[in-house]
Amino acid sequence: MVIGMKTILLALLFDDQLGDPPNAYHPVAWMGTMIGKLRQWGDQSAVVQESTTNQFIYGGLIAGGGALVMWQIGRVLCRFFGLLPAPLAWFAEAWLLKTMFSLSGLTNAAEDVAAALQAGDLVDARRLVSWHLVSRDTSALDESQVVAATIESVGENLSDGVIAPLLGYYFFGLPAAIAYRYVNTCDAMLGYRDEAREWLGKSSARFDDMLNLIPARVTALLIVTAGMIIDGAEKGLDTAVATWQRGWLVWRNDANITSSPNAGHAMGATAGALGVSLEKVGHYELGEGLPRPEKEDIGRVVRLVRGAALLGVVVLWLSSRVRQRNS
Repeated sequence: MVIGMKTILLALLFDDQLGDPPNAYHPVAWMGTMIGKLRQWGDQSAVVQESTTNQFIYGGLIAGGGALVMWQIGRVLCRFFGLLPAPLAWFAEAWLLKTMFSLSGLTNAAEDVAAALQAGDLVDARRLVSWHLVSRDTSALDESQVVAATIESVGENLSDGVIAPLLGYYFFGLPAAIAYRYVNTCDAMLGYRDEAREWLGKSSARFDDMLNLIPARVTALLIVTAGMIIDGAEKGLDTAVATWQRGWLVWRNDANITSSPNAGHAMGATAGALGVSLEKVGHYELGEGLPRPEKEDIGRVVRLVRGAALLGVVVLWLSSRVRQRNS
């Protein structure tokens, strides 16, 4: 497990310094291409389209069967890496792990939105939020709603875009990180409640919900704790305690008001840690009664998620040391 922690640290370094590779060389983009072709085949199949039951079964095969394939690919790659000289094997595994998460991509997207708002370009900020961070229509959002959508997405994606694949790798190795990323990509592409994907994507959505049950709650705890540490370092002990209490209360009170069983945990914790309300008009409001977010809060959420990710790595490192001593 010490080797595993070294790989995680190197993967984080790759992520920070190199970012994501072009889609032509990105394994997750390849997964997306595969899922798209499988969906296209299902759309053209009379058997699949015959009933919603068949669509549900086919969607389950795409998600579950594909995850098993990805797991096996991960095992084969691990065996291959084992044949390489130690430094090269370490670098290869770290690079592949890095492609399963993207902290820098997430924070860079948020900073792009902040830059557009600082420049007074609300139209471009709306475009950037829709392009990089959310799937809903952003054309009518005001500035505060653009900020709220950015903060929500950053908090939620810290869970399924960073913490979940790292936890999968830490406990079950590279095959788990790859299989998780595949299921999460299935959900991102198929898990919609429109006419074409209502039944096709149900299996992906439920599978993804199951895999994220623990990571979402771990992420929320990391966010609340990171918020306390950051505010404590900047403003003192009393502020740190107040931040913890507010973050904890908003998380626990609002975690279940979103339609997703997991998204509300990280988003609620983020709202509480920052001390702002996050509203998706017509759907929910996290941290009701707190001030509406302002454009400066995007910089705060970037610091918050970076701090939470760092805290999570520290916790994993300490856990690895304890497990090593007890083994």
